[in-house]
Amino acid sequence: MPTGAAPLRQLDAPAVHELTATAQKILADLGSSATSPELLRRVALSAARLGETIRHPCRPVDTDDGLYVLRGLHVDDGGVGPSPASWAVAGDSAAEWDVLLLLLAAVMGHPIAWQGQQGGRFVHNIVPSPGHEQEQTGASSAVLLSPHTEDAFHPGRAHLLLLACMRNHDAVATTAASVRKVRLDPDDMALLSRPVLPILPDDAYTEARSFTGEPPKVPVLWQTENGPTLRYDPAYTPLDEAPADYRAAYDRLTAELERVSVAVALEPGDVLVVDNDLVVHGRVPFRARYDGTDRWLKRASVRVPGRRTRPLAEADEHGYGQAALVAHL
Repeated sequence: MPTGAAPLRQLDAPAVHELTATAQKILADLGSSATSPELLRRVALSAARLGETIRHPCRPVDTDDGLYVLRGLHVDDGGVGPSPASWAVAGDSAAEWDVLLLLLAAVMGHPIAWQGQQGGRFVHNIVPSPGHEQEQTGASSAVLLSPHTEDAFHPGRAHLLLLACMRNHDAVATTAASVRKVRLDPDDMALLSRPVLPILPDDAYTEARSFTGEPPKVPVLWQTENGPTLRYDPAYTPLDEAPADYRAAYDRLTAELERVSVAVALEPGDVLVVDNDLVVHGRVPFRARYDGTDRWLKRASVRVPGRRTRPLAEADEHGYGQAALVAHL
């Protein structure tokens, strides 16, 4: 797996100053909670006034890589405090970064949150948590976090995923693979474009996992005028219920995604921007210390207005009862 092979976009010093000053002004005026409706409105208004030196690096993903690293922002390792023991106790830790990430998200589209995940917060704290080491969620550490589409179970999932690095002393890599780089024969493409199996909610969504409606069958691949898009989460797809030819095609897709996968070890201040329709992402295993120095990312999800990259039939899905909260003017 190649390491660090991600396109880089640099924020220059004036852009960093503008972003940082804007975030600090919002916090000074409205307090530290990045969950209040007033703060979210202020973020949207402020993002609309940010200059071209910020907007140009935040332009849409424009290569088949399906991602880029936005670099130039800075993290004060001592100033942000210890890595939280879990998202549930993180509160407003490193609140300035919550606002920075929301400003970037608002430049790119509309930030979204989920009522059933991390208390409806628009910025999530991703840290290893005791007792969750073996799970297929962001709180795990000891296992490979399988490559997946973020919130693949839901028709209203994000178009873009932003991962900001607060701390990564051990250079733990995020993995990523673009569907635009895989090689599949037409028969496999056709088979995986059929709605054969559901994608179930992951363990982070307790209420969704108890939803009693019939799970909708969904396609894994979808052809657009610009190329294929992807909806993929093998850890939560009941593959044993599929016919043998479908499982074989799915396995070939998995092998291709592994072949083209890259490993990106984010540095503090880096923001990885992932096109969630093109790229599956995961994480390599690591040993958590639980001493306040573990890997710590912040995550924001973004919908892009007017984007048409998904089958129309997704509009009829129930989303396992999960509702998205959308931040916009």
